[in-house]
Amino acid sequence: MNRRLLISVLTFCIGIMMQPVCHASHLISDSLPGEFSGKLPWRIGMEVAPAYVLPTNTFLQGDNILSHRVDASLTTTLRGDFCFNPRSRTGMLYHGLYQGVGVDIRTFFSSRLLATPVSLYVYQGAPFKHFTKNLWLGYEWRFGAAMGWEDRSGDRMEGYLNSAISTRVTAHMGVSLKLHYNVSDRLQLTAGVDATHFSNGNTSFPNSGINTIGVSLGASYLINGGEEYVDPDPELISEADKTRWMWDILAYGAWRRRHVIIEGIETLLPKKYGVGGIQFSPMIKINRWFSAGMAIDFQYDHGAGLEPYWEGGYYDNAVFGTPSFREKIRVGAGGIAELTMPIFKVGAGLGYDIVSPKGDMRFFQQLYIKAFVTHHVYLNVGYRLGNFKDPQNLMLGVGVRL
Repeated sequence: MNRRLLISVLTFCIGIMMQPVCHASHLISDSLPGEFSGKLPWRIGMEVAPAYVLPTNTFLQGDNILSHRVDASLTTTLRGDFCFNPRSRTGMLYHGLYQGVGVDIRTFFSSRLLATPVSLYVYQGAPFKHFTKNLWLGYEWRFGAAMGWEDRSGDRMEGYLNSAISTRVTAHMGVSLKLHYNVSDRLQLTAGVDATHFSNGNTSFPNSGINTIGVSLGASYLINGGEEYVDPDPELISEADKTRWMWDILAYGAWRRRHVIIEGIETLLPKKYGVGGIQFSPMIKINRWFSAGMAIDFQYDHGAGLEPYWEGGYYDNAVFGTPSFREKIRVGAGGIAELTMPIFKVGAGLGYDIVSPKGDMRFFQQLYIKAFVTHHVYLNVGYRLGNFKDPQNLMLGVGVRL
């Protein structure tokens, strides 16, 4: 892989942090300072996170060249993030929201099997329960690229033994529930529960992925305190929470590997096949934090519908005829829900393919992040699964919100 995946993910992670927040209000916002004006609250910190590796595939359970069970990991992270000007419209409406960039190094205590991957990611978090002025509970999500995995995909036997990770680069996705305590005006301590997933999005095979659940302990230092937070004007809250309809149109594409069943034999095809689609999503904004609606997806998969056209051979020597265009099309519909924060919208969906290539799973799920570079245009990084466990394809694209 996965130079293209690395470029796609890192462009998303680094470039988007340089974009302005585009949530303009025409009521009272003109008299408020900008989100990036004044002294922004910047923090730098470190975290240590031991975790349990879920035994979700035979490679992790010990079916590997060392007959070694992989069941633990340890991560050390360096992070830097900022909050918006607390007196700006965004800072008042999303009090305590922070976003930043992190880099971590992770060991699975078996460098020969998995190496020691390094991740670069963006993250965003916010409080949802204040116990006292200095103690609060919040959420955090992370998305980026993990680089430097042990890659055995060039060897067919060892590649199949390494059913967890078969590429040098994978996506890194994580969520956390964190307790924050302000020891002083400058020092903050955190303790949390973390879940992390690594996958190459079916751009190579095998791709069972790695999942971890653990805890994190961290400390961060506030470089400057910025402006003091003030309560937003009721008119500002009313305008921000006003319901309205939105229409998202997304064009996306990716590449994927295919495996097919030929006379009862699972055959991995050597080629990578293109996938492209258009998704139309009418949604209703419930308030400033949440939106929900439906998604109608039209997708073309160049590698779909091959099984009935098998002409002979197995593995690298398998020969297929050409399915018709109609046999490579899928049309699906489902429901979606989004967490809508400044810059980023994080969403999930459940759907069913009304039209689907023969042999493909119809029940699908989506996870995605939309990063708005203007008020109407966003970058999309998504991941589509079948039956909650089988990777189908990435959804890398550009969308418009009307």
